Amino acid sequence: QVQLVESGGGLVQAGDSLRLSCAASGRSFSISMYALGWLRQAPGKEREFVVTISRSGGTPYYSDYVKGRVTITGNNAKSTTYLQMNSMNPEDTAVYYCAAAFAGRQEDIRTKRYEYNFWGQGTQVTVSS
Repeated sequence: QVQLVESGGGLVQAGDSLRLSCAASGRSFSISMYALGWLRQAPGKEREFVVTISRSGGTPYYSDYVKGRVTITGNNAKSTTYLQMNSMNPEDTAVYYCAAAFAGRQEDIRTKRYEYNFWGQGTQVTVSS
């Protein structure tokens, strides 16, 4: 079993930056065993993909609406993943979820909600105009 805990959400103004964290843990857990991702869900909308990174920590894959503004990084020693968001706008307002997915190959990524096996509780991000 994998436990994921997000933190760092809050209220920011348009144009501001914010960094979210996701701490992963579990019995015999190693962050290198899973593809990781961040997804978000705005009020009244479906949960949507933001970014994913493979087990090998290769080139991340970003959704078009955050590309160039968002960066995912990780600290394997701490089993922690970070989501740096810059130039935020009100459309970024959502609950942000960290997720982990089984991945047989080290280069596999996951872009669909149903592909993820473990989820954090989410952290609220609100961007005011």
